[in-house]
Amino acid sequence: MKVITAIDSLKGSLSSIEAGNAAKEGILRARPDAEVIVKPLADGGEGTTEALIEGLGGEYVLIDVTGPKGKKVEARYGIMPDGKTAVMEMAEAAGIILVKPEALDPWSATTFGVGEMIMDAVNRGCREFMIGIGGSATTDGGVGMLQALGYEFLKKDGSSISSGIGELDQIEKICMKNVHPKLKQCHFQVACDVKNPLCGENGAVYVYGPQKGVKEEEKRILDEKMQHYAKITKELFGEDNSKKEGAGAAGGLGFAFLSYLPNAELKSGIEIILEALDLELEFKDADVVVTGEGRLDTQTAMGKVPVGVAKLAKKYDCKVIAFAGSVTDDAGKCNEEGMDAFFPIVRGITTLEEAMNTKNAKKNMALAVEQVFRLL
Repeated sequence: MKVITAIDSLKGSLSSIEAGNAAKEGILRARPDAEVIVKPLADGGEGTTEALIEGLGGEYVLIDVTGPKGKKVEARYGIMPDGKTAVMEMAEAAGIILVKPEALDPWSATTFGVGEMIMDAVNRGCREFMIGIGGSATTDGGVGMLQALGYEFLKKDGSSISSGIGELDQIEKICMKNVHPKLKQCHFQVACDVKNPLCGENGAVYVYGPQKGVKEEEKRILDEKMQHYAKITKELFGEDNSKKEGAGAAGGLGFAFLSYLPNAELKSGIEIILEALDLELEFKDADVVVTGEGRLDTQTAMGKVPVGVAKLAKKYDCKVIAFAGSVTDDAGKCNEEGMDAFFPIVRGITTLEEAMNTKNAKKNMALAVEQVFRLL
């Protein structure tokens, strides 16, 4: 029996690797003769770098960059074994997790550190990039990132605009003479599952601004600043990307990639990960695929990691079994998307803190998987 474990992280409890290894332990207790291959997974957000670097044997890079509040933070990204492919999460440099809730400031929060990470990788020889852009603290349209790459956004008096969204409506000229020439050689796969445009009531400010500190009375003002930025960008490049799906992701970072980096594409996070790990090749001769995440619900069925795994596995008639920390009443939708069965791993009445304890979660995962494979 060949079994592939491809489980997303159980956030706050188990990493993808830890969950996969716990499942492997349970499988081998029931079927010592099984061949079990652990493949880490992520959806382009938190855990993406770890999943790819540990899954493919790359190395981590630590670098001090400018955080969303303008102060230095330590960011981590990875370089794949080929030495030319970098894997990043924008949240390492500009994530909402880096800012205390009471300190959120959408007017000045910057993505400058994201650009610094990219430039560090470029200088190390990387030309292929996989970047997850979920979990941002910013609404600067990606201007901060672009400034770090050499773009200059100038006001009428020739001075540069300040950090954040506050002065986007004062941009009169965009200068590109200092843009790093090697960026033209770079290809960016941007993991983005958000469909929102840049501006308007479905855009970056109105939809995601409030969680980053935008007040109700500020929405129209800040959206108008974003509209001006989109207008100036269109005048420069002759193309309007502001209405494209994903342009509003990460406070407009999606728009910046689409407009200013010619070899950038926004793709589903799970699509990027599945391709990079070449899971389809492993599934071709597998008997059972084990997947899962922290909670299985109707959102899972709408295209999250476990369903992406299930659909791919079903191409090769694999049995697909999922395990999760918890399962909601509407999780039955997952069966319609390729999962043969799913199971919660919590074994009794417990507190959330106890259930999410890493030691307990590993034990519960292994025991739940063991019993299912005894039945198989």
